[in-house]
Amino acid sequence: MARSVPTFTGQVDGDGLGVTLIHEHIFVTDPELDVNMPHPEWDEQACIERAVQTLSSLYERGVRTVVDLTVIGLGRDVRRVAEVAARVPVQIVAATGCYASSVLPPFFCLNGPGLVVDGPDPLIDLFIGDITRGIARTQVRAGMIKIASDGAGLTPDVERVFGAAAAAHLRTGVPITTHSDAAARGGTAQQDALARLGVPLDRVVIGHSGDSLDLSYLRALADRGSYLGFDRFGMEHVGRDADRIRMLIALLDAGYVDRLVLSHDAAVFSRVTPPSWRKEHVPNWHMTHLFDTVLPQLRAAGVDDATLHRLMVVNPRRVLTGGA
Repeated sequence: MARSVPTFTGQVDGDGLGVTLIHEHIFVTDPELDVNMPHPEWDEQACIERAVQTLSSLYERGVRTVVDLTVIGLGRDVRRVAEVAARVPVQIVAATGCYASSVLPPFFCLNGPGLVVDGPDPLIDLFIGDITRGIARTQVRAGMIKIASDGAGLTPDVERVFGAAAAAHLRTGVPITTHSDAAARGGTAQQDALARLGVPLDRVVIGHSGDSLDLSYLRALADRGSYLGFDRFGMEHVGRDADRIRMLIALLDAGYVDRLVLSHDAAVFSRVTPPSWRKEHVPNWHMTHLFDTVLPQLRAAGVDDATLHRLMVVNPRRVLTGGA
């Protein structure tokens, strides 16, 4: 059943989502390091102003919704993002989840079923609480669940996060999106784990699929029902946009238009790849790159506006609402 989607500024019906960037970040920080080793490029108020400018420029390009996949492990601060959301015309969707690609933070390693501090899994309570009650004692509820595995594969800690995400999805219906290692065909193991846990794979986005040059791998993921995240446009240090466009067109030609979503995985500010580094090494890695560069290239390659509408409007809406 289709549902409305929570945003920082209220519930939005599926038809109100419009053009959607489904995998972005507003601010990626590290609260402990920020206190003990402040980053010289971080100025909170200046970064908030930059975020307002960035999201306002997206609105001018037709974007109506941005999904902020900043979760535990990436410095999520919904109060800070709420300051931005209150000042921009773009709707922002928050996420719950835990970015732990191999090992969980110490608290979770010691607290939970059968652990030193035995009891219910706090990850499950965190995820479900973020969705049903609100994040960090605010009224902002999560509209997506973000989890990760990387080169180490599904370690025991990662499997625990996947289990908590599955429990939250089955309780609430909120979709799951992943960080995957495309080079290791990591999306396959992610699908296997989530399917074993009872998650319908058509409620899952296998993130960073667009980094793969293996068409058979991508087709296999899509054939199981999941969406493929071509969500790193501009991120040239891990792959060329030319290759992403080539693989995207190959999938479109093979009939997978309903299984693809586009985005950048960009940030207004990220401590791990700060603005000075991005400016020098990946100058196109920003949230307007799709609209200024990539979509015109797709049009020039023969991709029509109806197809782009499905990629940018229809498919993200189906992911977020579970509807048609």
